[in-house]
Amino acid sequence: MTSLEKYPATPPGLCSMTSSDYQYFIITENTEYYPVKPGRLFYILKSKYNEQPQKRGSHSKLKVISLHGQYLDYDVDQRCMSTLSAEEAGFLLAVSDDTERLKWFRQKDALKTAQGLTMGTRVIVEEEGKELWGIIRYIGMLTESYVRPPTGTFFGIELQGEDRRKGYSDGSHNSRTFFSCERKCGVFAPFSRVRPVVPSSLTPSTPEQTLELQTEELIPGDRVTYFINNQLRHGMVVNVHEEHGQPFVQISTDRDENGKTGGEVKVLLEQVSKGEVPADPESMDIDKPPVEPGTDDLHMDLSVNSLVEVTLAAGNSCGIIRWIGTVTDGGPVMAGLELDEDCGVSDGTFKNQRFFYCPPKRGLFVKLRSLRPDSRFQSLSTNHSEKMPNQEDAESDTEHNTGRLETVPPISTEQVNQILVGRMKGIQGHCNSCYMDAALFSLFSCSSVLDSMLFKSTAPQEAPIQKTLLHNIVNPLRSKGFVKGHHVMKLRQQLQRHGYSHSFTTEEKDPEEFLTVIMHHILALDPLLKLSAGGKVQESYCYQIFLDQNHSLVLPTVQQLLEHSFHGAGLKLAEVPSCLILQMPRFGKKFKMFDKIIPSLELDITDLLSEGPQQCIVCGNLAEKECSDCFKDSVFNQTGFKVFCEKCSSQVHSHPQRRSHHPAALEIPIGYLGRSNPHALTRDKLELFAVLCIETSHYVSFIKYGPKSEDWIFFDSMADRQGGIDGFNIPEVHTCPEVGMYLEMSPAELATQMRAAMKP
Repeated sequence: MTSLEKYPATPPGLCSMTSSDYQYFIITENTEYYPVKPGRLFYILKSKYNEQPQKRGSHSKLKVISLHGQYLDYDVDQRCMSTLSAEEAGFLLAVSDDTERLKWFRQKDALKTAQGLTMGTRVIVEEEGKELWGIIRYIGMLTESYVRPPTGTFFGIELQGEDRRKGYSDGSHNSRTFFSCERKCGVFAPFSRVRPVVPSSLTPSTPEQTLELQTEELIPGDRVTYFINNQLRHGMVVNVHEEHGQPFVQISTDRDENGKTGGEVKVLLEQVSKGEVPADPESMDIDKPPVEPGTDDLHMDLSVNSLVEVTLAAGNSCGIIRWIGTVTDGGPVMAGLELDEDCGVSDGTFKNQRFFYCPPKRGLFVKLRSLRPDSRFQSLSTNHSEKMPNQEDAESDTEHNTGRLETVPPISTEQVNQILVGRMKGIQGHCNSCYMDAALFSLFSCSSVLDSMLFKSTAPQEAPIQKTLLHNIVNPLRSKGFVKGHHVMKLRQQLQRHGYSHSFTTEEKDPEEFLTVIMHHILALDPLLKLSAGGKVQESYCYQIFLDQNHSLVLPTVQQLLEHSFHGAGLKLAEVPSCLILQMPRFGKKFKMFDKIIPSLELDITDLLSEGPQQCIVCGNLAEKECSDCFKDSVFNQTGFKVFCEKCSSQVHSHPQRRSHHPAALEIPIGYLGRSNPHALTRDKLELFAVLCIETSHYVSFIKYGPKSEDWIFFDSMADRQGGIDGFNIPEVHTCPEVGMYLEMSPAELATQMRAAMKP
């Protein structure tokens, strides 16, 4: 949230004034005598300002007062400042940075748009680099004062749909309630971070169906969206004309209000928007034109795994077609998209029916005819004169003559045995490549959690590396179950040519080094992990677990290791990561910290988050205290941070052994107190999907490929070798259901297992 500047008490003589009694100014140029920065705001009584009309616009100076907390008088050259209305001053004052404030002042359209926003308007708000959808519930100041507007005009926004719970407020700020919403569903933002869903509104007849749509210049033949009889419909413009001084649009309807096709309707221009706006996912069966498969919907030769673009209200979005079909009898041909960014509405389900799998907020269902090929890759169509090394490579590459980059979805649970299991399966090792083979196999064979790496827009000089990763490694792995060693060598050569390491093609590396190079330096992927320490947020792509010397763990789980590492370093998670890559405690040739580490199939990270309510570990009520000294107390559970309600904390620390402890108060989210059911807390958990192991400088990996406990496979890129120096490595993937058996054992049972006697 933008920081709010603090203001002193109102100066004497201003208590009875209102905003209309003042004239406001913004400094637009450097001043001659005072160190007043451009972008600063000032005011003067209008009565004093009007006393000197002959001086305005001349070289004279005007005595004005700062609006930035110090209430000092300045004689400012009138040529260095511009006048503002009270409303403009309020919006600009909410922008805390002088340079940003001046930039937004010069964007007149943005200020004009902000002045047109009203309560109930659907908007997009930028919060911590993410665009969230919501509805304006409050417009005004967040602090009391009598100089209007002295503290800036903010928008209070209630987040909607998939973006609910991504805020930080329940409509309150500094113990004052400005509007009411659920916990973590509200945000406050200046106008610079808020924009309407579209620039103009299409007003329905019921508040529940409020919809902002853009009205552009229309010509016959344009596809349009219009609102009539409380329903959103689509059609084509036939004519635009005026009647009695009002503009009307004659539209050939896809289907009218009676369900008939081929009709026409006359609609006011203000109720029409150019283009097709997708309906809400739960009302997509509105306005279904009769379209038969094989006709217009399929004219672009799009199919499953095609890379496509779709225009939504927020702009163009790119994704992959994961499913094509109809969601209702007689309905249009639809496409299920997995989008590159978190701007969808589902995880592949529609009306509680699953059509495909993808991460939450990546799924979207739209009409197939609304899609077009991804323009980012159209320029590649001219590059097909290059010859492939051999026919086998050509068949494994999925860049077809269409010129479009396409991806193959991860191997499903049902396909693993058919596609992936066996000799000469997986990624073929070559020249110390096992660290890269195991990492790539783990990330991409059966999971799409990091597929955004494959399509994220990147610099032209980095595009060949991304193309090699997608075409020559990920797609062949998922479609054929096999990647030849020279494809991985090609990737290593590209990385080496870019100067990230001069030994990428010859030496063994740490998977962390490889992943950091390709995620950060090559693809500029947003960091997966945000850690909070001492009020500051640190970003990283993976987390190395470190333990202090006084730990008491013998046969630890990953859950325990992570908690002990966070406790020792004073860390918390600033947000739930989409993917958490953990590195276990370092081992050396002469030192091993643990003989065994038990993988945790689920990581409960609720207590590791820096924000959010927690339960008392004794009674289950809302926790109010956390005791760092109790973390290692053997009386309590061996996992989880030790948090207590006020009553239990008092009782626990009345024990003589704990009287020296220093419990600290927890930050309880505003609005959570008073809930009728404090026990009903949502737990944030991450599921394990891969484990990389190393022994004697060789990396292998275990993959959890399905929901059952026995759904495990083992991959070794150099399991065997054919021939001598001129031979080649034989990679192998085999099922290992025994992993599930071991993980179901109690720690005591697992401790007695001898590694040499354990099943391979």
